[in-house]
Amino acid sequence: MDQDSALEKHVIVVVMLTSFLTTFIGSSVTVALPSIGRAFTSSPLMVSWMVNAYLLASAALLLPMGRLADIVGRKKIFLLGSILFAGFTTLCGLSWSNGSMIFFRVFQGIAASMIYSTGMALLTSVIPPSRRGRAMGLAVTATYTGLSVGPVLGGIMCQYMSWRSIFFFTGMGGVVVVLHALSRLRGEWTGARGESFDVAGSICYMCGLVALLYGVSMVSKTPLAKYLLLSSLVLITCFIAIQLRVRYPLLQIRVFSRNAVFALSNLAAMINYSATFAIGFILSLYLQILRGYGPQTTGFIILAQPIVMAAFSSLAGALSDRVEPRIVASWGMGLNALGLAFFALLNATTPLWMIVCNLFVIGLGFALFSSPNTNAIMSSVEKRFYGIAASTVSTMRMIGMAASMALITVALSLFIGDNALSAVQPAELLKSFRLAFLIYAILCFIGIFASLARGNVRS
Repeated sequence: MDQDSALEKHVIVVVMLTSFLTTFIGSSVTVALPSIGRAFTSSPLMVSWMVNAYLLASAALLLPMGRLADIVGRKKIFLLGSILFAGFTTLCGLSWSNGSMIFFRVFQGIAASMIYSTGMALLTSVIPPSRRGRAMGLAVTATYTGLSVGPVLGGIMCQYMSWRSIFFFTGMGGVVVVLHALSRLRGEWTGARGESFDVAGSICYMCGLVALLYGVSMVSKTPLAKYLLLSSLVLITCFIAIQLRVRYPLLQIRVFSRNAVFALSNLAAMINYSATFAIGFILSLYLQILRGYGPQTTGFIILAQPIVMAAFSSLAGALSDRVEPRIVASWGMGLNALGLAFFALLNATTPLWMIVCNLFVIGLGFALFSSPNTNAIMSSVEKRFYGIAASTVSTMRMIGMAASMALITVALSLFIGDNALSAVQPAELLKSFRLAFLIYAILCFIGIFASLARGNVRS
C-alpha cells in the first residue's frame, strides 16, 4: 500500500470513529437521562439542560471553529477537539451534581464543535474526488450506526452497569481516536492560510446565538429572558452587517441572499431539526417516568426511528437524483408533521405498538427529507462554495437541535417548574409533552411550505 492510500485509510478510520462516538453519546445519553436525574435529584427542567448545554456550545462554536481550522490547520483543530472530547466525556462520567454535569457538557459540546467542523473537511482535503463519495458514505454509515446502537447499547449499559459507564466507554473511544490520529496522520491541511480570522463577527455570532436560544428556553422562567432576546436581535444584526463588510467573513451572507434554493433549503433543515430532535428526549422521559419501562426496553423502542432512517436514507438520496429534491423532501416533512401530530395526542395508555409504528413513520419522513435536502443544498452552489455549504448544513442542524430542546424546556417549565423527577405529577408531565409535540407538528407543517417554495435545483 502506497503512502497516499495509507493516509486516506487512516483519515477515513478516525472520521468514522468520531462520527460514531459523537452520535452514540447523544443517543445513548438520551436513554440514560432519567437515571442521571434520579441520581442527582434533578427536575425535568434541569435534565433538559444536560442536553441543552452540549447543543448550545456546539452550535455557537461550529462556524468559528470551522473557519479557524481553515486558517491554522484542520488536523490541529480536529486533534485538539478529539483530545478535549475524550477528556470532558470522561469527566461527565465522574460528575457529582447537576452543576458539574452541565459544566462538563458545555466543554464536551465545544470539543464536539471542533470535530464536527473538521471531519468532512479532512476527508475532502485528503481523498480525491474519484473516491470521495465512498468515503463520505462510510462516514454517514458510522453516524447512523451511532444513532442506532446508542439507545440499545446505552440502555443496556445503564440498566446493568451504570449511566456513568456510557461516558467512560465513549471517553475510551476518544482516546483511541487521539492515539490513532497522532501516530498515523502525517501532514496538515488548510484552505485559507494567511487569511484573517473575523474576531468581531465570531463574537457577535456566538453571543447572539446563545442569547437567542437561552432566552427562548427561559422565557417563562425569568423576566431577564426578554432582554436576552432583544440583545440577540441586536447582536445578530451586527453580525450580518460585519459579514457584508469584512474581506474574510465568517459566513458568506451573500450566498443566502442570491440563492433562494440554498437559503430555503437551509431554513427547511433548521425547521426539521427543530421539530424532530427532542423526540428521543421526550419519549425517554415518557416511557421511563410515566410508563415504568427500564432503560434497556426504552432503548429498543426508540431504536425504531434511527433504524428506518438508516434503511431508507440512501434510497431517498438516490430518488432525489431523479425527482426534484424539494418534492421528496417535502413529502418527508409531511410525514414528520403527521407523526408529530399523533404524538400530540399521546396519553398514559397509548399502545406501545402504535408508538413504535409512529416512530417508523417519523423515521421514514426524516430519511425522505434529510438526504434530498442536503442534495439540494450542495447542488445549488458552485464548487468553490462546497465548504461553506457543508459548514452551513452542520450549523443549521445544530441550531435546530438546540431550538428543539429550548422548546421542550419551555413546555416543562410551564407545567413542571423545578420539581424533582420523583415528585412530578404524571398528568402535568404529559401536558408538557403534548404541548411540545403540538408546537413541533405546527413547525413541520410550516416547513413544508418553505421546502416547496425553494424552487427546482435543475431549472
